[in-house]
This record gives sequence, structure tokens and C-alpha cells, in this order.
Amino acid sequence: MISRSGPHPLILASRSPRRRHLLEQAGLTFSVIPSTFDEDTVPVGLPENHVLMLAKAKAMDVALLYPESWIIGADTIVLIGDTILGKPRTETEARRMLKALSGKTHRVLTGFCICCMAARRSFSQTVETKVLFKALCESEIDWYISTAESFDKAGAYAVQGLGSILVRSIHGSYTNVVGLPLCEVVGFLLTEGVVQR
Repeated sequence: MISRSGPHPLILASRSPRRRHLLEQAGLTFSVIPSTFDEDTVPVGLPENHVLMLAKAKAMDVALLYPESWIIGADTIVLIGDTILGKPRTETEARRMLKALSGKTHRVLTGFCICCMAARRSFSQTVETKVLFKALCESEIDWYISTAESFDKAGAYAVQGLGSILVRSIHGSYTNVVGLPLCEVVGFLLTEGVVQR
């Protein structure tokens, strides 16, 4: 069991229900204050650097308002080859993404940043997980899209939901695919004494 310690509250700078659920599963006590940082202002570069820059920007956006708190910012992308798959807005986009992932290995990158301005501490990292999809037939793709789970998910699937049956194997952190690499995040918080067992 992990609990809060130290004088400063912990804040998740994300509106993602998946990240919130992961931190709750880890037993952490925290507030949710989503960042309002405009992601479109960050030029797209190397994917590993891009997610890290966005995570830092989101964390700092909230840290400026709550300098005494420890802030967690994060950003996750799905990559198939050199193509970034964002969140599909339509069934057509979701179908295109699922077809691209079918029978192939893709990468999930999550950049995260944990900082506290008062403590003058900041730590950031990009974590990669490789995910292999089974070969999907048209009826499987149609069924999955009909569940509406594809929407608001990078890569058009949710590994923690019905999308789990589309995944043949995962190499690396499972929670990273969900949206936050808990091993690395909690490890840093324990090292800094922000939380304790």
C-alpha cells in the first residue's frame, strides 16, 4: 500500500480517466487539475522528444499555479512505423488506424514529468512499450468500432478494455500502454519521499 507523505499535495495535470485510475490503483491520494496548455504550440519532432516536451509543458502549466505541489504531467502516442496515430474523431479514422495496426507490432511512447517548483525538483522520462496486434478481419474491426471504445484513445483502442482481445503480446510496461508507466512514476515519488509504502 502506498500513501501520501511530506508537506505538499500531489496533483495529476491530466483529464485522462485512465491515468487517474492507474494512480488510484497504486493507492495514491491526489487531486486532478488538468493542464490547459495548448499542445498545438509544440512543433512535432522526434516522437520520443515530442511526448517529453508535452509532458513537461503540461506539468509546468499547473506547477506555476501550485508551486508547493508535486505535479505529474504526461503525454502518450501510438506509433506504427514513423506514423503517429492520434485519437480518431470518426469511424473512418478508427477503421484506418485499426487496419494499420492489424497483425503488426507498434510502439506506445509515454513521456512523463514530475516536478515541484518549491522543492526545485523535476524529473522526466520517455518510456516505450511494443505491442503486437493479432491479424484483424473486417468483422472484428466493425464489431470493435461499434463498441465506441475506439474514440478518445490514441491508436483507436483501449488495452485495458475490450481492446485487450486485439492484443497478442506486449513487450514492456503494460501501464505505459494504458497511459502512465507506474513503475517509473511511483519509483521516483518513493525516492523523493513524496509517497511512502
